[in-house]
Amino acid sequence: MGRSNIAPIRAGEVATMPAPELSMPKAPRQPLMTVRGLRKAFDDAVVYDDFAIDLPLKHFISVFGPNGCGKSTLINMVSGLLPMDAGEVLYDGQLISETRVSYVFQNYREALFPWLRAIDNIHYPLKVMGAPRKERHRRVEKLLAEFEVRIDLNAYPYTLSGGQQQTVSILRALVTEPEVLFLDEPFSALDYEMTMFMREQLQKIFMKTRTTMLLVSHDLDEAIELADKVVLLTRRPTRVAEIVDIDLPWPRNLEVTTGESFMALKRHCLDRFWQEVKK
Repeated sequence: MGRSNIAPIRAGEVATMPAPELSMPKAPRQPLMTVRGLRKAFDDAVVYDDFAIDLPLKHFISVFGPNGCGKSTLINMVSGLLPMDAGEVLYDGQLISETRVSYVFQNYREALFPWLRAIDNIHYPLKVMGAPRKERHRRVEKLLAEFEVRIDLNAYPYTLSGGQQQTVSILRALVTEPEVLFLDEPFSALDYEMTMFMREQLQKIFMKTRTTMLLVSHDLDEAIELADKVVLLTRRPTRVAEIVDIDLPWPRNLEVTTGESFMALKRHCLDRFWQEVKK
């Protein structure tokens, strides 16, 4: 006979049995970007004071709010580009330094190296990471094949259109396979036609990779079109007015962006926006 794992009962003791394990279904784990106690001031102007937010990873999140509320400041801090006066940012429990992040800047002309060809600009972050030449070529070729890029990548950035340059910037950000991609008004310097094209391309990238994307936009239509969630911010010191779920089908084509559901979401966001502006 095998030995029992139940201890013998002594006089005066009450027998206790191990509690049975409950077979309750476990809730699925949802990784979060967690911001706590965030503070930032420029001289006497307090932008954030004890700011907190939880955002799900593997979603497309846009940030919208009044001018001067610190939209770009927020993503610059949570991406590690700008130091916080106080606070903590965790990505699924990890620090920024332990998380692969990439950043697409508003001014693509200054973001790309003009002395490097477009293809070399895309290779550059992998080179900095110390990836071997063979691995760099494999990852770049895989990326280009996935997105069917139709740009002369042997050309220098200054010979490319604005949309082409920003495409190169986005590809350079994606080649490192980031866990989080930050985009600071990436299309604001483009004309309307190119902006529409780039929004479509960014949707395709998100639908393929499901990379967490955090977009700052000054255009409410863009903020809604591209996002799973829109974070509406208040005036300074900045708080979260509301996080609006954007329950619209992908891709967000013309039928979707001119439909009743889209317009209802826009009306709701505008109403909250004007409530904050008039305070």
